[in-house]
Amino acid sequence: MKNFFPVLWMLALIMGCMRSPIEEVSETITEESLMRPIKVLSSDEFQGRSTGTAGEEKTVDYLVSQLKKYGLKGGMPDGGYVQEVPLVGQKTSEEARLTISKDGRIIHTFDYYADFMAWPSNLEGEVTIEDAQLVYVGYGIQAPEENWDDFKEADVKGKVLVVKNSDPAGDPELFKGNTRLYYGRYDYKYEKAREMGAAGVLIIHTTPTAGYGWNVVANGWNREQFYLRGNEEMKGAPTKFNGWLTEEASSELFKSAGLDLKSQLEAAEDRSFTPVPLEGLSMHLDLSATYREKNAKNVLGLLEGSSNELKDEYAVFTAHHDHLGITKPVEGDSINNGALDNAAGVSAVLNLARSYQKLQPQLKRSLLFLFVGAEEVGLLGAKYWAAHPTVSPGRVTANINLDGMNVYGKTSDIVLVGYGRNSVSDVIEEVAAEQGVEVKADPHPDRGYFYRSDHFALAKQGIPAIFPNAGTQYVDKPSDYAATVDSLQNANYHTVNDEVNNYWDLSGMVRDVRLFFQAGYRMINAERMQTWRQGDEFKQKRLEMIEQADSAAD
Repeated sequence: MKNFFPVLWMLALIMGCMRSPIEEVSETITEESLMRPIKVLSSDEFQGRSTGTAGEEKTVDYLVSQLKKYGLKGGMPDGGYVQEVPLVGQKTSEEARLTISKDGRIIHTFDYYADFMAWPSNLEGEVTIEDAQLVYVGYGIQAPEENWDDFKEADVKGKVLVVKNSDPAGDPELFKGNTRLYYGRYDYKYEKAREMGAAGVLIIHTTPTAGYGWNVVANGWNREQFYLRGNEEMKGAPTKFNGWLTEEASSELFKSAGLDLKSQLEAAEDRSFTPVPLEGLSMHLDLSATYREKNAKNVLGLLEGSSNELKDEYAVFTAHHDHLGITKPVEGDSINNGALDNAAGVSAVLNLARSYQKLQPQLKRSLLFLFVGAEEVGLLGAKYWAAHPTVSPGRVTANINLDGMNVYGKTSDIVLVGYGRNSVSDVIEEVAAEQGVEVKADPHPDRGYFYRSDHFALAKQGIPAIFPNAGTQYVDKPSDYAATVDSLQNANYHTVNDEVNNYWDLSGMVRDVRLFFQAGYRMINAERMQTWRQGDEFKQKRLEMIEQADSAAD
């Protein structure tokens, strides 16, 4: 009997030292394993990884080589690793001219870049709008689930719509309060104008509703714009142009029609709003644009599940591999290396692919690792995959999108953009709680980040998606460290300074990627696929895509 307790003690010690395979593999995700791909992809040799360049070709070759090295199959139906993304580039001439007339006399001449931005939305080389009537349509939203219709059956065909940016935020019971929905995105405004048969649309820019100044609008839309080639919805559409108008120019426009801009913007907050014609005014616009074709590339790696019943269902991890390429020199440096944006996210997904491969016999569902291109020119790689999916969206259980990672040190928290909208965030929160990590919602829901990264294209196909961001409660750092991080990110974002720096600390990135690894493992082996919350804007699409997948399988 005297030897009984030591034996028990030894057994307890052995049991305490035993780790599950998932834990053992998780520990192979280290600072060194994460840093290696970041340094490779953000080196000058890759020339900033711009879309359709030699830098992108080199990036694609690297990604394919790594996926093959890890033993993953190509994710294309024919077993290939690359999905070509056909694009058309559009550059609008800065000679664009917009005038407003009253009683046959020009009363305003607005300057391109300074007062307005506009471009052909029908992908034509020349666009002329003559003597078009203008009508203010508030937010330009039709949302039956909110009993909201800014158009009130008004006939706006052939007219130019003037639209307030964002969506109603004054009532917490409407449009999820201050959380910006897709209704508040400029994409929605342009799509709705096309649907209504308008000749064009001008969005009123204000810094509060946009979340950024006019310089962001002007600089962004003055660059070459890219679209998916063969986009028949745009080509030849009755809507000939899209655009923006400064707050100052908008105020002059409304004043000329006997209206007060501020009052009209406030009026749009009410469900009873009705369209307001800008009486007595007409608009003339001349636009010209040149076009060129080029291709971007998506890279896909596939890890097949082991369950005969579930291997035709998938979890998808996404990260965009492109960046801004070579731009005007700043202190002799012209290469935008894109270390944080998004070599870091690509490295995270590569590490996940390598780690899951070690557990393949234990994975019931399959995994698709999707490295999308053309993100920096409009999320086009993700949009193309969503329009030409390599697996049925109705068979995808979840998408975790990694765009930018925590390279500044460990935090006690993590942010999930899209938190609470679907069960994916529940699984991540469950794993995080076990590790003592607090999960937080997006601290800036009014900025609409959920609609501004690659997962959005998948969500529009009904796939439950989540977009993790770094936490803000740093461990063992000075009290002002979070402010320092914000300052660094703002200074480096989309500049030649986005490089691996000696102040980087990947301990937080290690913790986060391991967390996603374990959360993904649970979703891969869960009894059921993940779901959207009841009432979410993507819930109905999810049901439709599952039904479509079921019908195709019959």
